[in-house]
Amino acid sequence: MARDMSETAPESVGLSAAGLAAIDAALQAEVDKGHLAGVVTLVARHGRVAHLKAMGAKDLASGEPLATDAIFRIYSMTKPVTGAAMMILHDEGRWAPDDPIAKHLPAFEGARVFAGLADDGSPILAAPDHAPTMRELMTHSAGLSYGFSELPIDKMYQAAQVWQSASLTEFAAKVGKLPLAYQPGSMWLYSMSMDIQGAVIEALSGQSLADFMQSRIFGPLGMEDTGFWLPAEKKPRLATLYRTSESRGLAVVERALLPTNYFSPPAVPSGGGGLVSTARDYARFAQMLLNKGELGGVRILSPEAVALMSTNHLAPELMSGAFGVGAQQMRPGFGHGFDCAVFTDPELAGLPVGKGTFQWDGAAGTWFWIDPVNDVVFVGMIQRMAQHERTNCQQLTQKLMADAIL
Repeated sequence: MARDMSETAPESVGLSAAGLAAIDAALQAEVDKGHLAGVVTLVARHGRVAHLKAMGAKDLASGEPLATDAIFRIYSMTKPVTGAAMMILHDEGRWAPDDPIAKHLPAFEGARVFAGLADDGSPILAAPDHAPTMRELMTHSAGLSYGFSELPIDKMYQAAQVWQSASLTEFAAKVGKLPLAYQPGSMWLYSMSMDIQGAVIEALSGQSLADFMQSRIFGPLGMEDTGFWLPAEKKPRLATLYRTSESRGLAVVERALLPTNYFSPPAVPSGGGGLVSTARDYARFAQMLLNKGELGGVRILSPEAVALMSTNHLAPELMSGAFGVGAQQMRPGFGHGFDCAVFTDPELAGLPVGKGTFQWDGAAGTWFWIDPVNDVVFVGMIQRMAQHERTNCQQLTQKLMADAIL
């Protein structure tokens, strides 16, 4: 059977149509409650698309229904794509996990660690126990932050105006001069590590991040609707973005998370959160990883690179339950590979997926997982920034998907 993402009946790949219908019903209930504007889901097994469903609205005001080819802001689901781009360069021998970041981005040479504020408000800086490494950069444990909070270290990111940089090179140079938020390897802190990887990719490849991803990932995989910006003719397919409001239900998001309008090339393409994509496009990317680096006769990565990417690299003390972001809480049985989370023991982690399942999600609620044991790819696309407690669609569908596998 060709593992080429051609469409097939659920039963032909060992999936229950009734089980898949139960997933649809649970997500439709979220739409009916006003918790979601709409949702597109895609399920593939044994390399074939067995289920593709759209429900709800692309835009609530106009009532335009969501289509299966709707384009979504995938935010942090960009991170595994950046990880794959890094692994292409790893296959070429351009970097190694234990390299100091400074070997590839000299701005990180001589990095110091933030150790509090002096009486006069100036930062106290300490020497690092070791120079932060590429492995740590790939696992949110290098000492970087995201710069979004009111903590002193994040205020330094804001003062440096890192997101207002003219290029990724300038962006990385600014971040490299800032203190590390903690001793490298001692914590897991959600961060702009993948944005810094974008600068590494540009430095090692000699291409812009957008051009590298297009020529080495999107083009070869036939991902026709994925990129850092959309041409005018695709603008009508972009799903309206909402946020949860206690008083108004779903309210249109007026201000984007990133300094991009998605309709022209951004000055700083965000390897951490800048892509738009469709369910079908992202599923092709995910299936390539499930196929150990190949899809449709096109090899993107070596099997060894996929294995390295999808293996936990965190020490047990970082999987204590003390670290994480949103629903992606590092805990016993649930660690972090290169730019994605990994189930080392699903039973311990509390979700019914196969061992070695790897996944991530996005700020607007999009989610995916790749389950090598059950040979499943699941992609879910929604358009909701959840500012208040709502059903986690990834965990909901993982529990229901376990019943759909015959």
